[in-house]
Amino acid sequence: MKIKEKVNLFTEFNIKGITLKNRVVLPPMVRFSLIGKDGRVTDELVKWYEDIAVGGVGMIILEACCVAEDGKLRDNQIGIWDDTFIEGLSKIADVCRKHKTPSLIQLHHAGFKEEIATVPEKKLDEILEEFIMAFHRAKKCGFDGIEIHGAHTYLISQLHSKLWNKRKDKYGDRLYFTRELIKRTKDIFNDNFILGIRIGGNEPTLDDGIYVAKEVEKAGVDLIHVSSGVPDPSFKQDRKIEVPIEFPLDWVVYLGVEIKKHVKTPLIAVRAIRKEVEASYLIENNLVDLVAVGRAMISRPHWISWAKKKYNFRKNTGGKLL
Repeated sequence: MKIKEKVNLFTEFNIKGITLKNRVVLPPMVRFSLIGKDGRVTDELVKWYEDIAVGGVGMIILEACCVAEDGKLRDNQIGIWDDTFIEGLSKIADVCRKHKTPSLIQLHHAGFKEEIATVPEKKLDEILEEFIMAFHRAKKCGFDGIEIHGAHTYLISQLHSKLWNKRKDKYGDRLYFTRELIKRTKDIFNDNFILGIRIGGNEPTLDDGIYVAKEVEKAGVDLIHVSSGVPDPSFKQDRKIEVPIEFPLDWVVYLGVEIKKHVKTPLIAVRAIRKEVEASYLIENNLVDLVAVGRAMISRPHWISWAKKKYNFRKNTGGKLL
C-alpha cells in the first residue's frame, strides 16, 4: 500500500475545481507607486503581477479595488466603480492565467471609522448595491474569484466591530451587510469561481473573530483570510490580543491558527511570514491551509524558488521547524 506523503508548503491545493500549485498566496498589497493617478491599472502594475506569477506562487490576490469613488483609501487607489476599469483589470487576470496562477480580486470600501454608527441607512444601502455591481464587473474581468475586504478597520470591519457598530437599524446586526452581499451575489459563484473574505480576527476579541468566521462560513464563503480588525483600545502593546508566549509567529498569524480550529472552510494565515521555515511550520503542522507571503515577495518576486532551496537544504540536513 502506498504511504500518503506528508503535506508540505509545495503540495498542491484544490478549491472549487481550481488547483493551486503550492500553499503560498500573494496577499493583497496596495502598490500605490505602480498605479495611475486616476486609479487605473498601469503596464508597470501588470508587469509586477506577472513577475509574481512567473515566480510560481500558488495564488495571487489582487490589491484592494474600491467599489465607489467616494470610498477610496487614497486618491490613486485602483477603482472598479464603473465598467471603464474592466479593461485594465482584465490585463492582470490575463497574465495570471497565462502563467497558470489562479487569481482573486479584493473588493473594498474604506468606510467611515467610528462614525459608522451614524451613517444614514440609505447610504449603506447604496454601498451594498455598489458592492454587488462591482462583483459582476470583477467576474467580467476574468479573475478566478473575489475576496471581500472585511478587515483593517475598513467599512465591513467597521460593521463587524461591536466597538464601533452601535446601530439600531438592520445594520446593527453586525453581519447583516456581509450576509446580504453574499446572498445577493450567489448566482455568479459557480463551481469554479471562488468567494473569499478577509476578516479581522480581533473584532475586537478573538472570540468575536471566531464568531465572524463561523457566520461567513454559514453564509457560504469558500475561503477565509484572517488578518486584523478594529483593535481593543485598552491594549497598549503591539499585540492586540493575548498570545501564548510559546507561539513563535506574529499575533495575527495566531488569530488565524486559532480560528482555523472552529471552521472547516479553507483558511489563509497572514502577516510577517518571510521565511520558508515559518511558512512550512504552519502547513506541516496542519495549523492552516494556505500561507500569505507579502512584503517578502516585493523584494524577491521569485520567493518560491528561493523557499524550495531552503526547504530542500533543511530537509537534507535534518533542519527542524520552529
